[in-house]
Amino acid sequence: MADRELVTSRVIAAARPRVWRAFADPTLLARWWGPTGFSNTFHTFELRPGGAWRFVMHGPDGVDHPNESLFVEVLPAERLVFEHVSAPRFEMTITLTDHGARTALGWRQRFDSAETCRRIAPIAVPGNEQNLDRLSALLHATA
Repeated sequence: MADRELVTSRVIAAARPRVWRAFADPTLLARWWGPTGFSNTFHTFELRPGGAWRFVMHGPDGVDHPNESLFVEVLPAERLVFEHVSAPRFEMTITLTDHGARTALGWRQRFDSAETCRRIAPIAVPGNEQNLDRLSALLHATA
C-alpha cells in the first residue's frame, strides 16, 4: 500500500474545533484549499457521508481544474474521508488529534495504483505542503 500513498502531517497552531471549522465551513475552505496561487469556486458542498463536493480550482496560469469528490466518513473534529472521483482518483483521509493547545493534522492520499501515485507525487507533495501552509496562514489571520 505504501507505494500508492502520499502522507503529510503538520502540527497546526490552533485547537481542533478551529481547524475543523476551516474544513467544515465552505466559505473558509474555499479560501485555503489548494496550492499557492489557486482559488476556488464551490458549486456543491454536502459535508455528510454520501454527500458531494463539486468545485473548480482556478490555477494562477488561468487553467481551471474541475474537481468532484464524495464524502465517505465525517467525524467532526476527528476524521474526514472523501473519494476524489475525478482524475486522478484517490481517497483522502484527514485526521485531527489534540497536540496540547495545537492540532496534529494527518493527511493521507491513497491512489488507485502505484504508477498514478508516482506520476502525481511531484505535483501533489509540494502542493499538499502549500495547502497546509495556506490553512495555517488562514487560522493565524482569523485568530
